[in-house]
Amino acid sequence: MGMNSGSARSGGSSKAVLSEINVTPLVDVMLVLLIMFMVTTPLMQQGIQVDLPKTSATGLELKEEPLLIVIEANQKISIAKHPIPLNQLKEKLTAIFKTRKNKQVYIQADRRVDYGVVAEAMAETKAAGIHNLGLVTLPREK
Repeated sequence: MGMNSGSARSGGSSKAVLSEINVTPLVDVMLVLLIMFMVTTPLMQQGIQVDLPKTSATGLELKEEPLLIVIEANQKISIAKHPIPLNQLKEKLTAIFKTRKNKQVYIQADRRVDYGVVAEAMAETKAAGIHNLGLVTLPREK
């Protein structure tokens, strides 16, 4: 009788209790999040439309958000969506980089902009004391 009472307490003769995690709600939540990100991501991409030149150079790894100078097809220059005349670019850059550690500037110029305008913007950037300068391009299509 001692044998029967021991097996009655454990819930059966030799069956162990198996517990499983129901992953169906987790999958449902993940699918909803995926759909939300797929819908909202195109809405986050906004800015000035610039037709960038294509090159075969690879990208750079960045530690900090660099400053981006945009030169539009109509030769308007802007920093952080604020238009700046070319003759004031040096003063603005000097003021911006007084407090920044990362003295890195990228120029994003439309491919239809004259080379002279881009060269002048680069010269003003160098005159402001920023020697780490890069050009933003798109990769070439194969």
